[in-house]
Amino acid sequence: MIAEPVTLVDQADILAVQVRNIQSAGAVHSRARGAVRARRRLTLVFRFRLGIVVAPTPGAAMQTFWAKTATTVATSPPGGVRDTAVDRRRMISELRPRDRIGWLYLGWATTCTATALWLSATHSVVAWIAGQLLLAAALNQWFVLLHESGHSTLFRTKALHKPVGHVAAFFAGIPFVSWKAVHALHHRWTGWQDLDPTTADLVPRQLPRGQRMLVDFCWRTWLPLFSILYRTNNYWNLPRLFGFFDDRRQRRRLVTNASAQLVAYGVVIVALGPVHLLKLVGLGTLIALVFQDVLILSQHTHIPQDRARGSHVKPIPAIDQEEYTRSLDFPPWFARWVLLNVNDHELHHMYPSVPAWDLPRLGHATRNRNGWLHFVVEAKRLRGEVFLFKNRDETGAPI
Repeated sequence: MIAEPVTLVDQADILAVQVRNIQSAGAVHSRARGAVRARRRLTLVFRFRLGIVVAPTPGAAMQTFWAKTATTVATSPPGGVRDTAVDRRRMISELRPRDRIGWLYLGWATTCTATALWLSATHSVVAWIAGQLLLAAALNQWFVLLHESGHSTLFRTKALHKPVGHVAAFFAGIPFVSWKAVHALHHRWTGWQDLDPTTADLVPRQLPRGQRMLVDFCWRTWLPLFSILYRTNNYWNLPRLFGFFDDRRQRRRLVTNASAQLVAYGVVIVALGPVHLLKLVGLGTLIALVFQDVLILSQHTHIPQDRARGSHVKPIPAIDQEEYTRSLDFPPWFARWVLLNVNDHELHHMYPSVPAWDLPRLGHATRNRNGWLHFVVEAKRLRGEVFLFKNRDETGAPI
């Protein structure tokens, strides 16, 4: 039994070489990475079959999984180990959306928002500040609820995702239809920087002097330029969206949804008045955008990415997207009740069908994790242009 892991790993090496040999000839620079990814995946599978992968803090579902695997390995004759793919699917099936959890987090975000607006409407400066801080947290919650609705992982009842998604989209400042369509492309092409619509604008290139100065200034002064451009360029820029989606019905849905959301914003501005609205949501929205600047950019920026360069390439399997993704560690209470665990971004890409709040239960230790303070300090040491358009292999930044 001691020698078996070595044999299996050797088999993984052989299979990885075979995978490498059949990679697309037009993407020479990605073949080596593909072989490494294949070896890592196959080695992990073989180790799963032996029950020798130990997760740091597994939840109940994973504890059950490991216990069953260990029992099977101990009692099965050679060659009789149960197929791990079946075990993994069974384990993942235990982490499916539940309506009661979806309603809990929807109710939590609604309560936080209502309380924040009530506090912000008072004449007390202390209450107003508390309201704006709470509103910033609530707006981040709505962003996560939008994310989960787009993945259909918020509720077990699938019909609830569309109406809740539109409500969350209103507070997140992103049309739901474009979010769902673009985010699906993002998951499909993660790792291919020039094919992923959310990272294509960060392909290394020489910026004009004025743009370099603007990017560096905003990054240095914490002005949320990037979370704003993330929204406007990826989800509101209809001509750019039409370049991704040529179906007429899809384009009509994009236009209709964006127009309806703009009308809704206009109604709110007219009903409350711009000055009063600014008092109610201005500072809280700014804080939320500043925070999302760091959160959104932390997920894939300054990580080495592959580029297709016009070649025909295949999407990178979800289980292999860990290499191109980063997670941030926050205090548990903050991760659970403010971010709803969406900060476990590597696990989200590897297991996109698992609700964000269940990701820690996977108990899978990922390799691109950063403490949030470490990431902020190290990222802010870099000029904005360097952080956005280079990667850690070029700069040596430990992020």
